[in-house]
Amino acid sequence: MTNPTELLNQRYGDKAVNLDIPWNDSLTTLLSHRSIRSYLPDPLPPGTLEILVTAAQSASTSSNLQTWSVVAVEDAQRKEKLSQLAGNQAHIRQCPLLFVWLADLARLTHVAESRGLPHEGLDYLEMFLMAAIDASLAAQNATVAAESLGLGTVYIGALRNRPEEVAEVLNLPPHVFAVFGLCVGYPDPAHGAAIKPRLPQSAVLHRETYNLAEQDEAIAEYNDIMKAFYASQQMNIQSDWSEHSAKRVAFAESLSGRHRLGEALKNLGFQLR
Repeated sequence: MTNPTELLNQRYGDKAVNLDIPWNDSLTTLLSHRSIRSYLPDPLPPGTLEILVTAAQSASTSSNLQTWSVVAVEDAQRKEKLSQLAGNQAHIRQCPLLFVWLADLARLTHVAESRGLPHEGLDYLEMFLMAAIDASLAAQNATVAAESLGLGTVYIGALRNRPEEVAEVLNLPPHVFAVFGLCVGYPDPAHGAAIKPRLPQSAVLHRETYNLAEQDEAIAEYNDIMKAFYASQQMNIQSDWSEHSAKRVAFAESLSGRHRLGEALKNLGFQLR
């Protein structure tokens, strides 16, 4: 088992919280998470896909409505098309399995209509939010399961750049939206990925009530940690975390096409009342 203190130090940039609690393999898997963007061509063992979906279905789901689905993409040509729609990310083409996690209100629409029942509630923003949350919980369960099996993963939010075209590639019916993708495969050891430090807990953990002003010290500390991380990983980022993050939200164009997400969702059948 990896040393817990080492994992905590990597997650918080050598400024780890002091945790004196019993340790286990589940915590090791969770704290060892890193994004993998280079994969071996090795196929996944038989049954891997199915056990990952079983893990996904074991996640919580609001009111047991199960408002999510997933498309497993293994075909090289389809992965190529999705890669092009997601900013031409090479790891989408490279990984043996790409999951596309869906907010799926089509199934409940079909169930209600097959019983001759109304389904007006599905037209409201709450139901789309529920479906996106359901898909996210399911995907994270699958991610943890995959990593416990020695596989690597990376989420692909860029599938939201061109939602209608993604829907066409996957033959999605109305009321279904691709929330994000997830590459799954064996990490290429020639391209090691480091654990990326996160914000200090003092920035994200609030006791009883939220406090924004008190986060300044933690953010300043994190800026220094991330500048060192960017340099150690030879990443072409010349600024600190705060400036880099601010640039990602500076203008509508900074969202890489996702500024029109509301319009795209309505084109895909979501009313969002």
